[in-house]
Amino acid sequence: MNAQDPTLTRLEDQIDWYDKKSLHSQRRFKMLKATQLLAAALIPALAPLNVYPAVLASLGAAIIVLEGFQQLNQYQQNWSSYRSTCESLKHEKFLFLAEAGPYAQVERPVALLADRIEGLISQEHAKWVSAREESRRALGSAGQTEQ
Repeated sequence: MNAQDPTLTRLEDQIDWYDKKSLHSQRRFKMLKATQLLAAALIPALAPLNVYPAVLASLGAAIIVLEGFQQLNQYQQNWSSYRSTCESLKHEKFLFLAEAGPYAQVERPVALLADRIEGLISQEHAKWVSAREESRRALGSAGQTEQ
């Protein structure tokens, strides 16, 4: 199989995409959490200094807003899920190149690789859609009051 094969090209593109998206989500998650921790630590540190109550309230509100962004965008879940898919795709690539595992005794290893790649991507997409729907439901129900 040559480097111009569409299956290998697709595999490399998907590994690159999941790697970049995982890194992006990891950075966003850690940035939001670090900011939340800093804001939370400032509240008790500033309270005895007779800081304006509005400053303390603003820090508390910022913590809530940052957590809302995290929940809305699912950075931690995406980081984990994208990293897992990226590593699974790399695993398939190395098994294929070594002609090992499921590729060892098949007549058309490229067809099997294409099928397994698309299966991993489809699973990831289904998990992503499910997480988005769950997040929407959670945010929607949090805004409703009992009657």
